[in-house]
Amino acid sequence: MTETVSQALQDRALIEEATKKSGLIWVRGTTGPARALWHVWHDGAACLVGGPGEQPLADLGLADGGPATVTVRSKDKGGRLVAWEARVVEPAPESEAWQATVEELKGKRLNAPDADSLTARWARECRVLRLEPSSGEAAQRPGRMPEGAHAAPPLASAAITRRPIPAALPKLLRRGRKG
Repeated sequence: MTETVSQALQDRALIEEATKKSGLIWVRGTTGPARALWHVWHDGAACLVGGPGEQPLADLGLADGGPATVTVRSKDKGGRLVAWEARVVEPAPESEAWQATVEELKGKRLNAPDADSLTARWARECRVLRLEPSSGEAAQRPGRMPEGAHAAPPLASAAITRRPIPAALPKLLRRGRKG
């Protein structure tokens, strides 16, 4: 009994520390593939924002009170470190919980086109979510990892379409080597 409680406490600490330190987490909701999302760890949960002008959440099937699976990579090696089951909580816009979450997210949002009116836009157009660990145990952790690689092809995007290199690039690269 105490061994199980001890392992649950260790798992909880691993979930929190790994998620705090990672810049991205991979989130899988009830539909669609897992998606890499930026987040902040705040008050015992991974908090994120998505919608127009932010990261896409619509195809993940993340509903208030619903389940999600969060996978976190190792900051050192880049491989999967821990995966945990989460409960999705969507605080009501402008509520106290929403305000506290948004203040943390706002501090980490880089290159916002509308930094002055960011909070108002998020309340109007976006979803702010908290992914709270649903149990103390990690679904995957060192010593309890699946055998398969779990590699997946990248999602279709114009950003991954291969195009010919610009004609001037080889010349520019050669110029950089002189010196």
